[in-house]
Amino acid sequence: MAMANNKTVCFICNEEKITYPCKGCSKEFCFMDLAKHKQILNEELHHITDEYNECKQTINEQKHNPQNHSLIKQIDQWEIDSIQKIQQKAQECREIFIKSSETCINDIEMKFNDVNQQIKQFQKENEFNEINLNYLRNQLRKITEELNNPSNMFIQQNPQSFINDISITFPKKPKWDKWKQNAITVAGGNGEGQELNQLSRPFGIFIDGKKNIFVADFWNHRIIEWKHNAKEGKIIAGANGRGNQIDQLNCPTDVIFDQQSRSTIIADQGNRRVIQWLNQNQQILIDNIDCWGLAMDKHGFLYVSDYMKNEVRRWKMGEYDNEGIVAAGGNDKGNQLNQLHAPTFIFVDENESVYVSDVNNHRVMKWRKDAKEGTVVAGGNGQGRNLNQLFYPQGIIVDDLGQTYVADSYNHRVMRWREGKEEGEIVVGGSGEGNQSNQLHRLCGLSFDNEGNLYVADHFNHRIQKFDIIL
Repeated sequence: MAMANNKTVCFICNEEKITYPCKGCSKEFCFMDLAKHKQILNEELHHITDEYNECKQTINEQKHNPQNHSLIKQIDQWEIDSIQKIQQKAQECREIFIKSSETCINDIEMKFNDVNQQIKQFQKENEFNEINLNYLRNQLRKITEELNNPSNMFIQQNPQSFINDISITFPKKPKWDKWKQNAITVAGGNGEGQELNQLSRPFGIFIDGKKNIFVADFWNHRIIEWKHNAKEGKIIAGANGRGNQIDQLNCPTDVIFDQQSRSTIIADQGNRRVIQWLNQNQQILIDNIDCWGLAMDKHGFLYVSDYMKNEVRRWKMGEYDNEGIVAAGGNDKGNQLNQLHAPTFIFVDENESVYVSDVNNHRVMKWRKDAKEGTVVAGGNGQGRNLNQLFYPQGIIVDDLGQTYVADSYNHRVMRWREGKEEGEIVVGGSGEGNQSNQLHRLCGLSFDNEGNLYVADHFNHRIQKFDIIL
């Protein structure tokens, strides 16, 4: 009976030998090369120790000699430059004053000589009265005032400083940073259905100030509101089945609640219209539009994405009888910076910049107000699951620091992209497709409440998940 072969290929010498595994790198080494591998590890540890000692020395230097910090040197240099500017400006003003003063003195001397000639004339002729004396007195007074207070010169201070101001600023800390990885179901979660405790393929969501959840219940053709901590929802729009009548909806994709008018605005995607519901009264705001996502800025302008025209337009509230203004895209379908390809969900920040889920380009675009093209703020490296990629992004939110949160739909995760970074980070999800509390399945809408808790429309699990913030 032949002896079993217990030899494997050594990672270093590439020969079949009896090898020993290294748990750190999961590679196999023969006895001789294992010693070499250990030596390499020792050398790396030595380098790390050197780096540690250098770092420790820098800490001690900054601790005992904070004046040597580079920022202190910048402040010192600013002080020197500013003093030089002040001294230079002061000298320029002195030279201007002296030159002008010489001209002024010469002029006063001429007037003074005229008065002197008149005094001598009166003395010589010995013929004068009170009128002549008052005249001479007034002339001398005027000359003295002009000498002490030149009327053509004064100091003017410009409130706009010609010296660059400086101040110490600290980077903002994120208001919200981490969330529990196991979510709580706050709407739906009782299987797919049309009962009041069920949802069917939820798309967009909106959370109001009281933590009430408004859901675009896509396949149930309705908007349903779940009060905070409620066990079931209440239909507030589209309770009459699928259709195109004024009191019906057809596959709504997004919803926002207008706090000012206390009305619900709906992207009635299947009926190609944006419709407003106020109690049980309906009004079509925009017709003949392949709408998908909705947003409203601080001035009350309404933004709507058109996934067929590959654009986002905005309208002033109450003025929907025009074509609106293009806020993003509008240059046909494509992947250039001035183009979009099937835009869906949108977000508008405090500066009226529009963020767009550019779905078929697997990226999120940011268009500043009145810009001719956008910039990529998430994804843009083709579809995929790497940290620099997205796979059919949907819902988006942007926080106060300009960090973009993306429903990375086909990767079943929520990503956060810090502005200027080439890669994102997984916020929640990312544990594969599933229906466990730490999993998502083709997520769509995203929203925060006023405490920073994260809500996700878990599309194929027919539920809304709440990920509590970790304080």
